Amino acid sequence: MRTRPLGDLRVGAVGLGAMPLSIEGRPDEARALATVHAALDAGVTLLDTADSYHLPGAEPGHNERLLARALATYGGDTSDVLVTTKGGRGRPSDGSWTVAGSPPHLKSAVEASLKRLGVEAIGLYQLHKPDPAVPFEDSVGALRELLDEGKIRLAGISNTTTDQIRRARAILGDRLASVQNQYSPAVRHSEPELRLCAELGIAFLPWSPLGGISRSSLDGPSKVASDDAFDAFDAFHAVAREHGVSPQQICLAWLLAISPGVIPIPGASRPETIRDSAGAADLVLDAQELARLDAAAGRE
Repeated sequence: MRTRPLGDLRVGAVGLGAMPLSIEGRPDEARALATVHAALDAGVTLLDTADSYHLPGAEPGHNERLLARALATYGGDTSDVLVTTKGGRGRPSDGSWTVAGSPPHLKSAVEASLKRLGVEAIGLYQLHKPDPAVPFEDSVGALRELLDEGKIRLAGISNTTTDQIRRARAILGDRLASVQNQYSPAVRHSEPELRLCAELGIAFLPWSPLGGISRSSLDGPSKVASDDAFDAFDAFHAVAREHGVSPQQICLAWLLAISPGVIPIPGASRPETIRDSAGAADLVLDAQELARLDAAAGRE
């Protein structure tokens, strides 16, 4: 798989968003492990998780522990795999998503993630979402302290604005390695953040790049189940038919063409799904095809 820069590292151009393996509707552990192993077999070297990826009200860290087991049981070399986790959100029993971005919470969360992942330092740690009750600089300052202490090697932020990216950059400098915001053909409100990341040389990790995990299941090599993100964009289907691949692959290839700093992290809960997504890393679209897709997505 072709690679892309993330901080001072290089990772596979398509990552794996591991959340579907641990939340509602998750597969059994055997299939979950097989999905991660299939991703690694396909050249995926960025695995995205969070301490809050678990069932409502359950013990935090299910997804982190799952990835640790997947790496431990994989028969190949995992030395170049980057596990990126996040802290600052919770999942109480009512199924909601809470926010907790205080420095004490983040530092405690990192210690717990280190134990669950079984590592001495977390490769990339991201503030999951800014906490409106905590000054943003305080939360990012905690990341800086964790970097200085060697508990994390790279820092990132998620669900943020251009102003927050600039403020985080002022605190972290070049150690701000990534921004993870929602972005897809149907959800492009983070266009300004994507462009800023390209300008600053920060990796941009689109979450839900296929329009949302509940609508991105793959039925075959060139067919998607009802996915609203694609129903409205016939051009993605048309280009997919011309290449003999799935619309998901076309979508991910389109995202990769937007900027060399874009690293999509599609979710998957089956081996065949992540294998298909990984194929987008080596799919090259020509200028005419990209113009068709840009027009379909309303991207100038």
